[in-house]
Amino acid sequence: MNTLIERIRQTFSDSIHTKIATADSILPTVAIAAEKVVHCLLEGYKILCCGNGGSACDAMHFSSEMLNRFKDERPSLPAIALTADMATITSIANDYHYNEIFAKQLRALGQPGDILLAISTSGNSMNVINAIKAAHDRQMNIVALTGKDGGKIAEILTEDDIEIRIPATETARIQENHLLVIHCICDIVDYQLFGHGETMT
Repeated sequence: MNTLIERIRQTFSDSIHTKIATADSILPTVAIAAEKVVHCLLEGYKILCCGNGGSACDAMHFSSEMLNRFKDERPSLPAIALTADMATITSIANDYHYNEIFAKQLRALGQPGDILLAISTSGNSMNVINAIKAAHDRQMNIVALTGKDGGKIAEILTEDDIEIRIPATETARIQENHLLVIHCICDIVDYQLFGHGETMT
């Protein structure tokens, strides 16, 4: 048997099993988070999102689904990926500190009633932790996507915040499930705000 094929098959299997374990433990929390996002948008507020590396890409992925569309034709929805403005990120990192790249943006862009979608596989990314603190200062709500034991993020969330923690330790498996959670939230937003909509072909 081709060992490369078997290795790939094992990765598929690990991913599937992690998704099953995740579904068993977090579905109600995802539903609550999705409803909070829907309420935020209905009230005229916006979603700001951040993360590092693959999580930065997830933040941009979410904002693009909001600003453009997910599956069905619908109006654009307000979302900002704090990971997307390279000039702002590098200037803050250069003039201040990398740990401030999201928090400084939030102090300017975040408003009471907005939501911060904070993404960290470890829960220990200091710039995401600082973003959550800045969001709290701005009276924003938090939806945190974490993994492992939730890290330091789990320690600073309030009772009004929502943590969606993936029950896995491997970064790749956590990231795969974060993306699935993001797609679930996008689906609920489209369903609750617009019904099934008109499917683009």
